[in-house]
Amino acid sequence: MASFNRVILAGNLTRDVELRHIPSGTAVADVGLAVNDRVKRGDEWVDEVSFIDLTLWARQA
Repeated sequence: MASFNRVILAGNLTRDVELRHIPSGTAVADVGLAVNDRVKRGDEWVDEVSFIDLTLWARQA
């Protein structure tokens, strides 16, 4: 039996989800996510944003 890692991403969608189906009928969804983080540099706090492109397949789509 295959094992899977679980990943939880929390953020804001950057665009509408693009849902499509490949010829075999499997659903594929493309999602853009922005994740905000606050880090301390020296004596001040700086906001950083990471932009993540995700492709979800089958049941996750």
